[in-house]
Amino acid sequence: MSRTDIKSMSEEELKELLLSMGEKSFRAAQIFSWIHEKKAETFDDMTNLSRALREKLKEECELIRLNAVEIQKSRLDGTRKYAFALPDGNIIESVWMEYKHGNSVCISSQVGCRMGCRFCASTLDGLERNLRPSEMLEQIYEMERDTGQRVSNIVVMGTGEPLDNLSNLLRFLELITSEKGSNISQRNITVSTCGLVPKIRELAAKKLQITLAISLHAPNDELRRTMMPIAKSYSIHEIMDACDEYFAATGRRISFEYSLVRGVNDGEAEARQLIALLKGRNCHVNLIPVNPIKERDYKETLGQQVEKFQKQLEKNGINATIRRKLGTDIDSACGQLRRRVRQEENRKEAESNG
Repeated sequence: MSRTDIKSMSEEELKELLLSMGEKSFRAAQIFSWIHEKKAETFDDMTNLSRALREKLKEECELIRLNAVEIQKSRLDGTRKYAFALPDGNIIESVWMEYKHGNSVCISSQVGCRMGCRFCASTLDGLERNLRPSEMLEQIYEMERDTGQRVSNIVVMGTGEPLDNLSNLLRFLELITSEKGSNISQRNITVSTCGLVPKIRELAAKKLQITLAISLHAPNDELRRTMMPIAKSYSIHEIMDACDEYFAATGRRISFEYSLVRGVNDGEAEARQLIALLKGRNCHVNLIPVNPIKERDYKETLGQQVEKFQKQLEKNGINATIRRKLGTDIDSACGQLRRRVRQEENRKEAESNG
């Protein structure tokens, strides 16, 4: 019999679980606090619960923990990349980044990805499965345990397409922003998507205060289809309409991610098309010189051309910044995450542990 994933449950669901176990409902608030505020690692840590209840929880529930099978620290900037083994032996990667304004983490939402973007290593092996809310949370909790520091900003921009796992993403957002847990402000959370139009509209209806980041990477459909298979399903016009709907519902400025590929999408013509596309919209463009992956022949746009592209946008009233590169020496920069650390070995170990 599979045990209940207690870390993915809301406080209301915890109350129902405890009542079904013959316990008092007020225990739910205690357990929720132990899991999400105090970051308890085991049920035995929950010292204000009776021993009998702790034993019952051990028997019927699982308290998901991720095992860091590898931690790499950049010699350039202190960025850390974590390879976490999931309970089933799959591997995901997460990144810890230190800024003057606080600590940011980039977390994964799926094991692998099925979107197929040509500049991204995360999609090379396809999609294995969605991550549960507990597995998204635990990436953050484990990095906080390891560093002894608190996270202030979260980007759901690691392996996977977050809106392809929307129900679990929404529960994760509910739990990580809870005043009874980590209490991270919604405004400090960014969720990236390659442009799943129906899911953007579904997210807009929730009227959250998170930042929506669109992986755009091209100013026209023809070019975008050569870089991103999703462009065959949803046109840029459809994406822009969904973004307008998101802004109208939330008042939150849209961020557009634009990976600059040398000789592909970084010329003056592409800049002009991008300006025409975004003119008059409350948005921000994040320019990212593409990070190389060995399986693709894309080359990054060089510094002078990046600055020229940025100035062309800004001269025409489009707010644009160049993303600071962090962790390139440990393959933790944008588009470089992949699940390659002892994948098979960990799966076999998980199967043998039954």
